[in-house]
Amino acid sequence: MSFKKLNPQILEALEINNFEAPTPLQKKALPIIKGGANVFCIGSKGSGKTTTIIISVLQKLKYKIEGDAPRAIILVETKNQALKLKEEFEKFIKPRNIRIYTAYDEQTLDQQREEIYYGQDILIATPKRLNKLYLLNSLDLSQLNMYIIEDAEFAEKGLYFAAINRIPESIDKCQYLVFAEKLSPRLKRFDDTFMYRSQVVKV
Repeated sequence: MSFKKLNPQILEALEINNFEAPTPLQKKALPIIKGGANVFCIGSKGSGKTTTIIISVLQKLKYKIEGDAPRAIILVETKNQALKLKEEFEKFIKPRNIRIYTAYDEQTLDQQREEIYYGQDILIATPKRLNKLYLLNSLDLSQLNMYIIEDAEFAEKGLYFAAINRIPESIDKCQYLVFAEKLSPRLKRFDDTFMYRSQVVKV
């Protein structure tokens, strides 16, 4: 089975990066995510979770620049993870056809606020820095379509858990995706805060 029913630019990027066919996780998850459901996507390392995030975001954002506020927020635990995920996105993105930005604690806050203000489509951030930007009214959530947690095991920690739950309180309508190797009882508690009527995809 090959990838199908995706934006032609995504299909082109998949071919360039030698992705010939979806993984079992992607076969299950991509149609459900494309349909707009909130999803817990559970699979081991190497199952294709990161590529699933990239395909899902670019498909939802129609592979184009639009507006000034972020349309997808992806939470990661560390600076290194943020930079690595951005590098993976850049394998699929041609210059100037979509804007992607990383926000983490080691950066200058004023610079981040300014660069986000002038327009980003995808924001990859650590929870602590995202919340700081939010509390300073430097984060416009009005255009947000997707709120995603990658390698979500870190979200079980008390400080992160509270921070991650805070942002959805100000979001009207959004698709939520959580990616992890195991669906723990604590992660499943997101069902009660923002992962309403979620589906679980597991391989």
